[in-house]
Amino acid sequence: LFEVHVPFRAAVREAMARGAGGLGMAIPAEEPWLGGDFVIGRLVADDGSEGVGEAFVWLPETGVSPAQVIDAVQHGLARYLLGASPFDTGALRARMDANVARSEVAKGLLDIACHDLAGRIEGRPVCERLGASGVASLPLAALIPLGEPASMIELALAFRKGGTETFRLKLGAGVGADRAIVAAAREALGPDVRLRVDYNQAYGVDDAIAAIAAIAPFRIDCAEQPVAADDWLGMARVQRAVGVPLMAHESCFSLTDAIVLIELGAVRVLGVNTERPGGITQALRAIDHAAARGLGTVLHNQPLGIASAAQVHIGAARAGVLGHAIELFGHVMLEDDLVVEPLDYAGGRVRVPAGPGLGVTLDRDALDRYARGAPVAIAR
Repeated sequence: LFEVHVPFRAAVREAMARGAGGLGMAIPAEEPWLGGDFVIGRLVADDGSEGVGEAFVWLPETGVSPAQVIDAVQHGLARYLLGASPFDTGALRARMDANVARSEVAKGLLDIACHDLAGRIEGRPVCERLGASGVASLPLAALIPLGEPASMIELALAFRKGGTETFRLKLGAGVGADRAIVAAAREALGPDVRLRVDYNQAYGVDDAIAAIAAIAPFRIDCAEQPVAADDWLGMARVQRAVGVPLMAHESCFSLTDAIVLIELGAVRVLGVNTERPGGITQALRAIDHAAARGLGTVLHNQPLGIASAAQVHIGAARAGVLGHAIELFGHVMLEDDLVVEPLDYAGGRVRVPAGPGLGVTLDRDALDRYARGAPVAIAR
């Protein structure tokens, strides 16, 4: 297990510093965000085969640090993982759940590594093992940080020129300011692009209803996390009052969270990160539950290359029910993706890796550069 910190690119740091709250978003956090904090896990089988997993960690969202994730594995989850088969992730998940409550991020890290290891042993891509067939690439969405409207539109147009057809606009500057941003984006980008917005918990219930109603005429795919992460009943009130589908992000950290939010009527689009709701196994279960209720899913995060590949394999395996472009921003935001073979991003799409497992290889030299402290080795 490796604790890793990868700084943001200089241009990203500068753009965020100019943006709302120094973060380019309305989230009410004082915790600095100067790069990505991650835990990388290597899982080694008896025959020497290796699988890798990755978890993104940021205290305002995950509530745990990289050290705490490592501690949960070292002193809890490892005893149920070591010696188990990587091919039966459902049984492994059940065993971990029976003995260690919650710890979704740590469980997700291990689950991703198991899927990678199983695919490498079999010589098949993860998405093929999950039932994907004939999916060569997936559409991408672009993230536009909250800042000066002119700068936001300039960035969006640059992505549009590169082939991007879906955009996530960070909002939360006030009802009138939000409407002006969305109106300018729709006018500049044209009638055919898809727009989604992200409030990062900026509003109370009444203001959220007003803010979303103000932008509804501009055809919004979904509005992400308009109210506080723990205000699920408030989310449901907002969703009942507006026609734009809501999506939870900071509110959703487990399969149970996803199911309850859906059944409560608090969301009409599911949002899934790779390591939550607990890795590939739980993500697929969440997507399938949403699809059974007629809801689409947005796969999103700013991961390194390992978790980005995992997101793409999940997307390929459920391409027929997602209904939304996926969001992967790590390759844009971070100095390095820590994989030898970067994913192929071109024309507003990402290609599905064709190699065995996740189809990417951990860059050990880059890992050494960005690792914080010595790795934690756990043996059976």
